[in-house]
Amino acid sequence: MPKKPDATATPPAPAGTPALAAHLARTLQRLRAGRGWSLDRAAAETGVSKAMLGQIERAESSPTVATLWRIASGFRTPLSAFIEPPAHDGKPLFRAAAALRDRPASDPMWVAPLFPYDARFGFELLELTLAPGYERRSEPHLAGVFEHVTVVRGTLQVLVDGRWRTLNEGEAVRFPADRPHGYRNRGDAPAVCHDLICYTGGAAPAAGD
Repeated sequence: MPKKPDATATPPAPAGTPALAAHLARTLQRLRAGRGWSLDRAAAETGVSKAMLGQIERAESSPTVATLWRIASGFRTPLSAFIEPPAHDGKPLFRAAAALRDRPASDPMWVAPLFPYDARFGFELLELTLAPGYERRSEPHLAGVFEHVTVVRGTLQVLVDGRWRTLNEGEAVRFPADRPHGYRNRGDAPAVCHDLICYTGGAAPAAGD
């Protein structure tokens, strides 16, 4: 397996590992089969083309993070479901971001699923590493999704209520993610944050997803 990027240095260019692409493909196949959706129906629900969904299912294409979010929202499932399944045994769970960090999509954002979504708790906790110059604008998620972003290294700008706001190391913001928002790194070193994503009300994924 390729060496995981060091969050203190500029991450390398290669995309996610083949194992991650295979997990994404299997998860999309499972979700679609579980709902009895054709590729046409999945494309209509997610806003992602039938051709792209087919390529992802065959592990032939790596989507952008924005595309992955559209797929997750369309299937009403958390983003981390496409990266790693949760542990359900109830035992203490120790995690190391350096061992988990990978690129689940084609754009330069590295994700470490510190705690994948678990229906018992209603949230997922991700470490995000943004390469220098990276910018992502996100479409609204489902109503009831809230994000809590805490910068742990570097400086990050977050688009909230139509304004880019700067967060320095140790600063945080909580915002409803059912409206346009975004993230960017204007610095010359990687920016690292923790993103706690809560799914409340109708945004809570269905049991078994």
